[in-house]
Amino acid sequence: MTDATVDSVRAELAALEDPKMRAVNERHGDDHGVNLTKLRAVAKAAGTSPQLSRELWATGDTAARLVALLIVKPKEFSADDLDRMMREANGPKVSDWLVNYIVKKSPLAEEMRLRWFDDADPDVAASAWSLTSARVMKNPDGLDLDALLDQIEREMKDAPERLQWAMNETLANIGIYDRSRRERAVEIGDRLQVLADYPTAPGCTSPFAPSWIAEIVRRREG
Repeated sequence: MTDATVDSVRAELAALEDPKMRAVNERHGDDHGVNLTKLRAVAKAAGTSPQLSRELWATGDTAARLVALLIVKPKEFSADDLDRMMREANGPKVSDWLVNYIVKKSPLAEEMRLRWFDDADPDVAASAWSLTSARVMKNPDGLDLDALLDQIEREMKDAPERLQWAMNETLANIGIYDRSRRERAVEIGDRLQVLADYPTAPGCTSPFAPSWIAEIVRRREG
C-alpha cells in the first residue's frame, strides 16, 4: 500500500526540477526537467496504482504523466483509453513510454498497431510503425514485409521527423531479421539517404539503415 497522492507526487517532482535539464529536454520537445532515474525512484515509491496513474495523467504535466505510465499495468487500459492517451501525449518521451511500457505489453498491441497504422496524425502513425518494428523482430508471421518496404520506399524520405525515425527503424529491422529482404532494405536505405549524416558518437551504431543493418548483422551472425 502507498499513501502517495497526486499532490505529493507532483511536489516530489517539482523538488527534482532542474532548469538546465529542462533546457536540454525542451530542445528535444519534452517540457520537463526531472532526471529520469530520480523520476523512476518517485514512481517506485508510489507503488502500483491504476487510480493514481489516471489522476496523474489527467494533470497534463509531462513529468507526472511519465510517473503515471510507470505505476500501472498495461492490461488496465481499453483500446479507446490507449487511443485517447496517444492523442493526448505531450512530447516524444511521453509517446515513447506509452508505446514501450504500456501498448507493446498490452494484449491490445496488435489492435492498436492496425488502428493507428495509416492515421492522419504522423505521431500516432509513428507509434504504429514502432509496434510494427517490434513484430518484425519477434513475430513477423502474417506481416506483408514487401508491402511495408514498398510503403517505406514511397513515404519515408518526406515523412515528418518522428514518423520518419519509426519507418527507418522498421526498414533496418527488416534488413536485420529477414535475410531474404536484406539486400532490398539496404538498397532502399542507400538510395533514400535518410539519417545518413546523423551525428553518431564513437562506439555507437549509426541510425542510417545500411550501417545499422551491417553492424547488427555482424554482431548477430559473426
